[in-house]
Amino acid sequence: MAREGARAMGREGGKRRGRKTASGTGFQQLPWRNLRNPYRPVEVLSDDHIQAISDTAFRILEEVGMDFLHPEALQILKDAGAQVTPGSERVRLDRGLVEEALSHAPARFTLHARNPAYNLEIGGNGVVFASVASAPNSSDLAGGRRPGNQQDYRDFLRLGQIINHVHLFGGYPVEPVDLPPATRHLDCIRDFLTLTDKVYHAYSLGRTRIRDALELTRIGHGLTDAGLRAQPSLFTIVNTSSPLRLDGPMIEGVIEMARAKQVVAITPFTLSGAMSPATIAGALAQQHAEAMAGLALAQLVQPGTPVIYGGFTSNVDMKSGAPAFGTPEYTRAAFASGQLARALKVPFRSSNTNAANCVDGQAAYESQMSLWGAVMGHANLIMHSAGWLEGGLTASFEKFVLDGEMLQMMSEVLQPLEVTEESLGFGAVQEVGPGGHFFGAAHTLARYETAFYPPILSDWRNFESWSEAGGETVTQRAHRLYKDLLAGYQAPPIDPAIQEALDAFVAKRTEEGGALES
Repeated sequence: MAREGARAMGREGGKRRGRKTASGTGFQQLPWRNLRNPYRPVEVLSDDHIQAISDTAFRILEEVGMDFLHPEALQILKDAGAQVTPGSERVRLDRGLVEEALSHAPARFTLHARNPAYNLEIGGNGVVFASVASAPNSSDLAGGRRPGNQQDYRDFLRLGQIINHVHLFGGYPVEPVDLPPATRHLDCIRDFLTLTDKVYHAYSLGRTRIRDALELTRIGHGLTDAGLRAQPSLFTIVNTSSPLRLDGPMIEGVIEMARAKQVVAITPFTLSGAMSPATIAGALAQQHAEAMAGLALAQLVQPGTPVIYGGFTSNVDMKSGAPAFGTPEYTRAAFASGQLARALKVPFRSSNTNAANCVDGQAAYESQMSLWGAVMGHANLIMHSAGWLEGGLTASFEKFVLDGEMLQMMSEVLQPLEVTEESLGFGAVQEVGPGGHFFGAAHTLARYETAFYPPILSDWRNFESWSEAGGETVTQRAHRLYKDLLAGYQAPPIDPAIQEALDAFVAKRTEEGGALES
């Protein structure tokens, strides 16, 4: 099936507020943080609602069933006690089987990066932000909208490496369609390992691609096979082909990743009114059924496999059939999906999405709605956090930087509010007294550089000063900034022996034809 998001259906370092300037630019940002969400999640479902959705999901799996389009999966499920309809791919799974399988899934785990400083804690109240993924097109103000290509792909990786609050790469930010499909994954995974040292994703597009990604990851991290199994270092997003179908290549990805004990996120693509019922409650029930079925398969392959419950429920425009994102329905579905994932005691994945065609007000407010829904729904992994545009059809360089600003602001909102004798500032009030101002107070001067959030893109000058300086829009500033960032990029260090081994593996697999089933 088409990867999710296309509009077509088809260590924390330094002081808390210390600023880090990217090399060669004026770009100032907060240091890397492993984020924790200190707030209570927004809960839109009562306990009775959760029970009703869960019961309906189990009725779907028991009475309607789900298609698993792969003989190996059918055999695994049959051996576990599922009812496989003879001569078909329809499987009915009873509640007890699913619940027992899911009882082995870990509630939290560590996802390891090549650079241990970028290891990520998944689950609990942890929050990590992933880059945009899988867009077929890229865009910027200078070059416009264009098919994805290797140069843009690599530039997105460089930006994601620089921007601290892009914690990991959720897939190829843009699909480099100028590379041959059969060997594209080899070049792309090697780029992940050399242009960045953060966590990255591999696509479940058949057994061969996943096996290659696992071997490249093992080499890049300097691990043995057993070491990789003991250290989750790769993750994949598996989308069900809603309604109620999991296709063969995705199943092969689940099986291979589970056997290697790497991270599998099962995400139904339940667009309410098109691929699921035209009510959010109905879409959530179907989402829950599909997600539980996929998660159960991973556990049946290898109990204890680290998994993530994915929620991607949104609505469509009923007049055109076009997916809508960043809507009230999308936000409420994110809140509810978090509750359903927590009921299963597994980590939760959501997304930062929008359906805007350019980097404008719609792109900003729909993304902000999505981001708040994900964060306050207590998502542990937030996909497409930086750069998503046009319903997932485009990865935008300006939007990547604009989202980087929003992610940094969100990370600051998640920091504990300091309330101490010193921060309460009674001495400052006493010093200034009635009718004065605090600009020159000792309390203010001592915090001049670190008191408030350091903006990346915001321009707080008055209108006259802004206009005299050229009157740049935020999109124009983002364009200038992303160019500056790329000019100052420095590749992370890598052991020359590991680089040589990566190159040798890619050369060998390329000569063999790569994924010959393409």
